[in-house]
Amino acid sequence: MPEADYVWLPREDLLRFEEIERLTAVFTSLGVDTIRLTGGEPLLRRDLPTLVSALARQPGIRDLALTTNGILLAPLAGELQSAGLHRVTVSLDTLQADRFLALTRSHELPRVLEGIEAAARVFGSLKLDAVIIRGTNDDELVPLLEFAAAHRAELRFIEYMDVGGATRWAPGRVVSRREMLDRLSTRYGPIVPIEEATSAPADRFRLPDGRVFGIISSTTEPFCATCDRSRLTADGQWFLCLYGARGLDLRGPLRGGAPDDAIATAIRGVWQVRTDRGAERRLEGGHRDLIPVKSLRRDPHLEMHTRGG
Repeated sequence: MPEADYVWLPREDLLRFEEIERLTAVFTSLGVDTIRLTGGEPLLRRDLPTLVSALARQPGIRDLALTTNGILLAPLAGELQSAGLHRVTVSLDTLQADRFLALTRSHELPRVLEGIEAAARVFGSLKLDAVIIRGTNDDELVPLLEFAAAHRAELRFIEYMDVGGATRWAPGRVVSRREMLDRLSTRYGPIVPIEEATSAPADRFRLPDGRVFGIISSTTEPFCATCDRSRLTADGQWFLCLYGARGLDLRGPLRGGAPDDAIATAIRGVWQVRTDRGAERRLEGGHRDLIPVKSLRRDPHLEMHTRGG
């Protein structure tokens, strides 16, 4: 949870379900076949299974996934699966109640753990995401891996990223992929990288006992060259890069009566000339261009919790 300096999007600006469905159809007509509902927190959206059902029925969608903080997941897991959701990822940065309170400003760790158990039961397996922060939870690498194994989950460690400024990010708080692997090797023995032909952001590794986990290392070892993802915010701004300063407004044309082919043409034109290297540029520049909080107050789209992680 960011500091108190962030700004919420106006509710009236949020895309309606039918608008999300229409934009999804435009994107799938251009070749997109993977959709992930993220946030913020997507389960805060009222009647979310209704949206999942509508998206699942659209032709061309090969994979429909959701990332959640897990607090509201337990009572909704079955309904989401029945609606057509394929996969669930739950964010879980710590197993300790005091740290969870410090990171999220809530006492909801028990509900998160219930949500994980429900998702594992309903979906058969799931993924867990853990952002590792030096001096905060970097002593939980092994406990988190063991917890994941006990819940039929694949864990992905994420390097602490400097997107926005309301989380008080600092370079010294980053635990690199190399350091994580060194620490885990000390505990488990030789760790083998898994060679995969994929553009997924996580590099996957195998422990000597066969367990698999991943690391997303976009802070110290960016993967801009193979990234094929983009993000549509809840209010219809389309970002090609998580670090992008500006997005393409799709809500305006949508509500202004533009036909689907015109929206598709605008999307195609922007995508074909994309030159985004946000993470690489941050690394080359020593992360000197961290967005100050005063800028976040003027434009909430600059913060990760608004544009989706």
